[in-house]
Amino acid sequence: MVLLIINAIALITIVVLQSGKSAGLSGAITGGAEQLFGKQKARGIDAVFQKATIILAVLFFILTILLGYVY
Repeated sequence: MVLLIINAIALITIVVLQSGKSAGLSGAITGGAEQLFGKQKARGIDAVFQKATIILAVLFFILTILLGYVY
């Protein structure tokens, strides 16, 4: 149950940090990275956020199914 809660909070955080069509909260954070490292660095950060979202979502579903069978 604790792992599911930690995973859910991490998933919410990663989704909020991702840039959307309006650049969202991630635009404010990666704006400095674009100036310092160029645009490729910002795209790399978005790619990491996307992969982390997929991993956390799969883990969320696995933990939810396991929790459903245990209780």
